[in-house]
Amino acid sequence: MFKVERNKDITNFTTIKVPVRAQYFAVLKEKADVYSAISFAQQKNLTIYILGGGSNLVFTKKIKGLVVKNEIKGIDILKKTKTKVVIRANSGENWSHFVSYTINHGFYGLENLFLIYGTVGAAPVQNIGAYGVELKDVFLSLTAIDLQTGKEKEFSSKACHFAYRDSVFKNKYKGRYFITDVTVQLDLKPHYKLDYGPIKMKLEEQGICKPTLKQMIAIISEIRNSKLPNPHLIPNAGSFFKNPEVTPGVYKKLQKKYPDLPAFKLNKKVKIPAGWLIEKAGFKGKKFGPVAMYEKQALILTNQGGSARQVLALVKRVKKKVKLLFGLDLEEEVNII
Repeated sequence: MFKVERNKDITNFTTIKVPVRAQYFAVLKEKADVYSAISFAQQKNLTIYILGGGSNLVFTKKIKGLVVKNEIKGIDILKKTKTKVVIRANSGENWSHFVSYTINHGFYGLENLFLIYGTVGAAPVQNIGAYGVELKDVFLSLTAIDLQTGKEKEFSSKACHFAYRDSVFKNKYKGRYFITDVTVQLDLKPHYKLDYGPIKMKLEEQGICKPTLKQMIAIISEIRNSKLPNPHLIPNAGSFFKNPEVTPGVYKKLQKKYPDLPAFKLNKKVKIPAGWLIEKAGFKGKKFGPVAMYEKQALILTNQGGSARQVLALVKRVKKKVKLLFGLDLEEEVNII
């Protein structure tokens, strides 16, 4: 049943725990609730803000509008061949639960994306990725409802305009659509991405040449848990900044000044780890009152009771120092509202 609450404290619905209230708030349990939310918002001339797992955003002020928390769940196997399987998951499903579902069924393709916080619906918005794999690698399509017209539309991979931690839903259609479900195509046989540094190192350490799915999940879990704080224990919004992508020429100039500068070669560009830049700038483990850049991974901004103002002040300080030292502009990966 669709129910709206007024002046709702939604701080605990976000993983970074910055204090925030919503003018109106509702939990969506089924697709019909989306249409009820649209109707309510139109009657009161309100903007709709979508809240999934709350892991990739920072609210910086009271939200004037209707905040809807997506809890529309369900997973279906649509098609299976000798080598592939097509699965549709509703957008309110917890992402790690969905990955666990695919792993338990012996489906390959999402193992590198295990333990990423958030919902299935948020995954294409961000084109989530980890350890050399991105959602776009397995993505087939998604269904979304236009929050202005109430019309349903299907988006292909091409229509989503996926890029590094980016999609059309973060730009042209930001705030326009409510994603209701996502369809992916996975493999029935192992097709691992093993060339990413930390994974390669762990496999060599353990003497594993041909890992099983269970071994892969154990390794991914070990890597993530060793570097990334559990937001239930240490509030954070996940990776706060994108890894800058530069031309080979810019990278060579930086490498002359910083010989230990790590990088990952892309097609025409070179990706530099933002965490390394932030650490080199002296912010790793450094506290500024209740906010800090995490001691084990400088890419993570942690918050132990701080305000939006304190979070934004640290973000500004980090960006300014990285620009000064390296001439590079850090771009936020999280959504700041």
